[in-house]
Amino acid sequence: MARSVTKDMTAGSPRKLILQFGVPLFLGMLFQQFYNMMDTMIVGRFLGVDALAAVGATGSVNFMVIGFCMGVCNGFAIPVAQQFGAKDYHALRKYVANSVWLAAAFAAVMTVTVCVLCRQILLWMNTPADIIDGSYQYIFVIFLGIPVTYLYNLLSGVIRSLGDSKSPLVFLVISSILNIVLDFVLILAFSMGVSGAAWATVISQAASGVACLAYMARRFEMLKMTKEEWGVDLGCMATLCNMGIPMGLQYSITAIGSVILQTAVNTLGSLYVAAVAAGTKISMFFCCPFDALGSTMATYAGQNVGAGKLGRVSQGMRSTCAMGLAYAVAACLVLILFGEKIALLFVDASETEVLRNVGRFLTANSLFYFPLALVNIVRFTIQGLGFSRFAILAGVCEMAARALVGMGLVPVFGYGAACLASPAAWVLADLFLIPAYIHVMRKLRRTIGADAGVTET
Repeated sequence: MARSVTKDMTAGSPRKLILQFGVPLFLGMLFQQFYNMMDTMIVGRFLGVDALAAVGATGSVNFMVIGFCMGVCNGFAIPVAQQFGAKDYHALRKYVANSVWLAAAFAAVMTVTVCVLCRQILLWMNTPADIIDGSYQYIFVIFLGIPVTYLYNLLSGVIRSLGDSKSPLVFLVISSILNIVLDFVLILAFSMGVSGAAWATVISQAASGVACLAYMARRFEMLKMTKEEWGVDLGCMATLCNMGIPMGLQYSITAIGSVILQTAVNTLGSLYVAAVAAGTKISMFFCCPFDALGSTMATYAGQNVGAGKLGRVSQGMRSTCAMGLAYAVAACLVLILFGEKIALLFVDASETEVLRNVGRFLTANSLFYFPLALVNIVRFTIQGLGFSRFAILAGVCEMAARALVGMGLVPVFGYGAACLASPAAWVLADLFLIPAYIHVMRKLRRTIGADAGVTET
């Protein structure tokens, strides 16, 4: 077996393992957000504020659909990580094979459905008339790329579940560079407008997915399957769906609140839509460490619960929370002091109102980054432990908070209320997730029993 490209996280210092695994994952997410930001920067700087608003107006529905794809793939990787931790490689291969069949079916159904409904969704969201055509051109192409979204996220999730977080980083770096080049070529050289940015994203993600596939075929001997292992196994599919669908729904349910909020922001006008679009892109870039810590804990918790080492899960949780707090404070200070200056990457200096509103958005969000860190760390840990249905309830909490702000507060208090929607969602999710984590750990301790992993440092 290609042991050199896998990492067993069931032995050794939890803090060191989390850092070794999490740093490449963070860099990969950073590059992913970087090329997402480049899309926005090129659109905003070369196509104007209306084009920026057109792309921004699709953000919530984009997250609702593409987030479901990503969540499902992350969920499919959890049984793989658990079987890797348990050293049951036959079962591991069966889970990988059946996740491929399920992902192909999900991709086909979703692509047809959302492409047919695309324009109607934008109309339901009260997308301003001056930007709806641009929004449609952008999001329709993104939705056409759903199959490659599944391809990349499924394969990179399997690679990470085996303890290899470095290889997906390499593929994302290549994808990021390709995306940026294609942005300039398609938007500037071929004058494709916002659809050029969308095609750049889809093509670059397809390239990274194919690279993952070639790498797995060459390096992971343990994934070489027999004909029997490739066969459809309803038991495996049931387990995969039990993990993947709740995680996908968690993203989508959370995004429903964002769609409601975006609908409310759309009524404020395209300048506010542009401010939220730029602010969201900047915030997502700064939040990459929280996503990396969460995804790391999903793999770490999955491998260790598979090995029956709950003490190590608790120790890993404490370490990641401390890292999350330290970064949250640093990021908050940077965005409060320099948020408006960073926004100049997206918006011309003459757009003073947009810049000021971006600064307000970033300040309000960054003050609550530690609650966001907890949302990611605790939720992904619970999912890695095998209780992914709790993710749906956490998503409901986030949806309820954003929907309440969007429907009840934005019409009364305007843009200021919109800036506080995500912080309210994070706090409410934490109020559910922290007790849920305590409950899950108590239940597992009764089932698995105590272990010696807690003594390792």
